[in-house]
Amino acid sequence: MAVFKCKNADDVLKAVKDYNVSFVQFWFIDILGMLKSFQITPRELEAAFDEGMGFDGSSITGFTKIHESDMVAFPDPTTFQLVAWRPSDRPVARLFCDVKSPDGTPFAADSRYVLKRMLKKAADLGYTYYVGPELEFFLFANSSEPKILDRGGYFDAPPLDLANDVRRDIIFALESMGIAVEYSHHEVAPSQHEIDLRYNEAMAMADTAMTYRVVVKEVARKHGCYATFMPKPLFGENGSGMHVHQSLFKGTKNCFYDASSPNHLSTEAQAYIAGLLKHAPEFCLVTNQWVNSYKRLVPGYEAPVYIAWAQRNRSALIRVPMYKPGKEAATRIELRCPDPAANPYLAFAAMLGAGLKGIEAGYKLAKPVEDNIFHMSEREMKKHGIAALPGSLYDAVAHLEKSTLMKEVLGEHLHSALVEYKADEWDRYRVQVTEWEIEKYLPIL
Repeated sequence: MAVFKCKNADDVLKAVKDYNVSFVQFWFIDILGMLKSFQITPRELEAAFDEGMGFDGSSITGFTKIHESDMVAFPDPTTFQLVAWRPSDRPVARLFCDVKSPDGTPFAADSRYVLKRMLKKAADLGYTYYVGPELEFFLFANSSEPKILDRGGYFDAPPLDLANDVRRDIIFALESMGIAVEYSHHEVAPSQHEIDLRYNEAMAMADTAMTYRVVVKEVARKHGCYATFMPKPLFGENGSGMHVHQSLFKGTKNCFYDASSPNHLSTEAQAYIAGLLKHAPEFCLVTNQWVNSYKRLVPGYEAPVYIAWAQRNRSALIRVPMYKPGKEAATRIELRCPDPAANPYLAFAAMLGAGLKGIEAGYKLAKPVEDNIFHMSEREMKKHGIAALPGSLYDAVAHLEKSTLMKEVLGEHLHSALVEYKADEWDRYRVQVTEWEIEKYLPIL
């Protein structure tokens, strides 16, 4: 399957004709990061580039009220690719879209627009923002129960790892859509897997992350199993994270590298880390947006719940991979709390917003914590000034609601919609009577 690098509408129209494309899917994202799509025929495509395609936004989570529901999707020609899971004969293509109001202004709740605004702010300061997310997932027998397919562990090979063929086909599908893969392996938990993508500019990577989630699910389905990005589907096992490696460049220069610094981190890098640490409780709802996300963010399962940074310590929220001589461009920081069920556009925007705030305000970075924080007492953590991330969706909603910075990053419309939706999710969750409560309390009360 061909990989396209279209620059404009004419390039797309030519590719559609040359490859006899049957349908073009228009992709856009609601505020929760759920993919929405409708299809058009090739004869409608030229007009769609000029005028967009209208749709009803009142049924899309976080978009608009019914009395102001008209929305217009404008396709981004640079995102054109043939989808890998459909037949190659008369193939189907996809285009990511920017959502606008009928008057042509960007729609405030469009996730791509939120990220674009933050990337423009970075660009105005001279920065290009690069990210490399690690999206973990589970493969189960079906979607109705978490029935594992193997009992493999970290880096296990067959016969313990039974999903080599699934991961291989996922990689082939990703690469056929122009997505570069670095490596893949079995993860720590049974039936858990990871495929790492080569870092890229944040907007391209957010589009890639959305495509990745679709490809993983579609390929798994063809193998007769079910892929899930649910953060914590198995009790007593590690959950799935989306560790995000990130750096700022000016041209070809990595702004995070400083040869004269003892840890090779520039002043900008240190302030950026300090910004992430200070504002982590405020953006935690964005990077970890589900009730289930907080079942993963508990001590003891390699999940980073403590707000600290380190170079070797994987119990810290932020890890700085060790510098390798001659690899200055690879200097980066790794935020370890996000999970793969986040909206990647909003997650990247929130992280960038917090980091830039640290740079602009000149935040000072505390000393690294290389001891295992999971083994520290509360007294030791207090001595090091280590706080914890929100412990539940309820706490995360409260932090986001009060955050002036996140209101600026997300925009008032999306900020208030996300707070309202997630507060309602918590209310619906907290009235449930769980199986654990029945087993524990019914026999004794």
